[in-house]
Amino acid sequence: MNGSSDRRGLASQNKNEPTESFVRNGMLLVLCIALAKFILHIAFNNRYGYFRDEFDYIACGDHPAWGYVDQPPLIPFLVRVSRALFGDSLRSIRLFAALASSAAVVLTGLIARELGGRRYALVLSAIAVAIAPQFLSDGSLMTTNCLEPLLWMGCVYFAILAMKRNDPRYWLWFGVIAGIGMEEKYSITVFGFGIVVGLLLTRQRKCLGNRWIWIGAAAALLIFLPNLLWNVHYHWPFVQLTRNIKASGRDVRLTAAQYFVQQILLIHPITAPIWMAGLGALFFWKPLQPYRMLAWCYLIAFTVFVVLAGKNYYLSPIYPVLLAAGAVVIERGLEHARLQWLKPLILAALIAGGAWLAPLVVPVFPVERFVAYMDRLPFKIPRSEKSHFAAMLPQHYADQFGWEEMTAAVARIYYALPPADQAKTAIFGNNYGESGAIDFFGPKYGLPKSIGGHQTYWLWGPRNYTGEIMIVLGDRRVSLEPKCASVQEFDVTFSPYALEHNPIFLCRGLKWNLQQFWPKLKNWD
Repeated sequence: MNGSSDRRGLASQNKNEPTESFVRNGMLLVLCIALAKFILHIAFNNRYGYFRDEFDYIACGDHPAWGYVDQPPLIPFLVRVSRALFGDSLRSIRLFAALASSAAVVLTGLIARELGGRRYALVLSAIAVAIAPQFLSDGSLMTTNCLEPLLWMGCVYFAILAMKRNDPRYWLWFGVIAGIGMEEKYSITVFGFGIVVGLLLTRQRKCLGNRWIWIGAAAALLIFLPNLLWNVHYHWPFVQLTRNIKASGRDVRLTAAQYFVQQILLIHPITAPIWMAGLGALFFWKPLQPYRMLAWCYLIAFTVFVVLAGKNYYLSPIYPVLLAAGAVVIERGLEHARLQWLKPLILAALIAGGAWLAPLVVPVFPVERFVAYMDRLPFKIPRSEKSHFAAMLPQHYADQFGWEEMTAAVARIYYALPPADQAKTAIFGNNYGESGAIDFFGPKYGLPKSIGGHQTYWLWGPRNYTGEIMIVLGDRRVSLEPKCASVQEFDVTFSPYALEHNPIFLCRGLKWNLQQFWPKLKNWD
């Protein structure tokens, strides 16, 4: 009788243990932090307007394919799904971005736990990721950056499990996630390269001799294969695009020191001691020695992006693991030094620092108040392209203004034409933002779909237009006059906060038939 009672008691204890452990080890708090981040994005993601790149993803989503000139197919596919389920609102377009950014917080907590962290380390790493300006930005806009931290850290998580549990089968899941990452953004190849070199430089090189890591590589290739074949079919558009961007010199090139300083700003200056401690621990702290290849991966990726003149945010998806490792070290250090009283002070400082810089990337302020806030900051916001320097707002905000006003101005010009002329008038955008905005807002004004030579719009062709009459956006009169019989310029102010303020042109009598002239309009830059 007593033995039966003991067994029932033990069974009841085992049944409750996972829940108790889940609460005790801090994962419940991590989930609460992730939920708070998600609510923040849902609350403010409908401010300002649609971002230029979001028009590109919407347009590409309307043309399903296994690839596009400037991106793989995953983000346009997700935008298409969110629109089908929830409509065209800003919150709908940015839903997956908010979800992915919040999920990355949870994954960071899981990584910290696998690295030996307890409750404080999990909470510290989760807050550090939640307040990082770059990761707040990832949850505020639908871009090809928004899934990267989640996907890169998914790979890291399974790499850690493979080594910690001595189970190479986890490399298969590393490969699956890496393959999905290749369908989201090609820069994950730099991360993969860093992992391989990191393995070669450490004792974990033995992993490269196990069949499971090669099965994982095969899985990644299989998932990526449709996009790879698409690139082959169209003669490597992304390679052509990258080469053209380098030749144009449009991006701001940073020295290694400048690149490093901007990493500190992107991940938040107040978290810099945490991720730097994490990087050092991965290199030199014995408990994290099995994962040293992650530290080498960081240095290799940093070097590659500096050498290739990558934008400052290209490296940001790797920081959650450094923050997790740093949080584990700080937790151990505070406990060893009996400085427990510092723990809540550090968390409070992180939250206060995060709130201070959050308006830079989350539109919590009306735009007029944001301008005043920005002017009071003790530093200048980095600009990644030379054309951004003249804008009043940072590019990620400036590119959310003026699009519907532009579309309305085009509609006024279009409807001022005789009906017979309207039927043969093409609306031509020199940038996917202009073309995409016309396609998105145009139905409200009864406008036809646009055409354009920029990125994937060029692949979609001129349809049935001959060039007899064109409304042209994003061009210059001096460029159009040699090509057209007549050019009429309309000087229109879209928004004082918009990134660009280009006139609209009504062009008649293109000197070449648009169908034959189309190859010369290719603009992959």
